[in-house]
Amino acid sequence: MSDEKPAREPIHEDARIDALEARLKAAREREEQRNRPQVKGVDANYRSGNRALANLLGGIIGGLVIGFAIDALLGIAPWGLLTGLFLGTVSAFRSIILSANTRPADGGEGKDGEG
Repeated sequence: MSDEKPAREPIHEDARIDALEARLKAAREREEQRNRPQVKGVDANYRSGNRALANLLGGIIGGLVIGFAIDALLGIAPWGLLTGLFLGTVSAFRSIILSANTRPADGGEGKDGEG
């Protein structure tokens, strides 16, 4: 073993590189925080869509069942079923239109801006 120094000295890391790595790490953390989904649970649009679908299916199926029962009781074969289907569909669309024209209760905006 010799006591000679090597031809090249090991390069010590520059403080600028450390600062750059710290800034990159902070930027990555901010980007991950920004890209994380903010919505927790189901939003109002999804709920209103489910409500419209339930109204539509409930009205049509309910009209069919009531129409079929009227047909069975009165013996007026297709007319009770057709009338029940028509009235159930009209009722379902009326309910959907009424719910579409009402404002959502959990809006939360409007009171701050009004004087």
